[in-house]
Amino acid sequence: MANEIKHVNDENFDSEVKQGVVLVDFYADWCGPCRMIAPIIEKLAAKFQGKASVVKLDIEAAQSTTARYNVTSIPTLILFVNGEEKERIVGVRDENTLDQLLQKSL
Repeated sequence: MANEIKHVNDENFDSEVKQGVVLVDFYADWCGPCRMIAPIIEKLAAKFQGKASVVKLDIEAAQSTTARYNVTSIPTLILFVNGEEKERIVGVRDENTLDQLLQKSL
């Protein structure tokens, strides 16, 4: 039942976000707020499976992509639709807010 969230990196980032609706969670293992939001991200990945993708990007392992999207605070969630950034949320948000963000992009 556990939905494994895909981890992306500098090499595969562009190919992962180029089609469909993709929510990218920019995070770091040492980030407390990132750990707080992780269960919400997992729930959303399971709920939207087949309709939207939810992926995680470790900012320390993917520094090039992190810099390209000017991510300076974490957690940062960026919603891509067909490769184009549509929305960005910095900081922890509740499940309902993130659910609505994905719903309106489908």
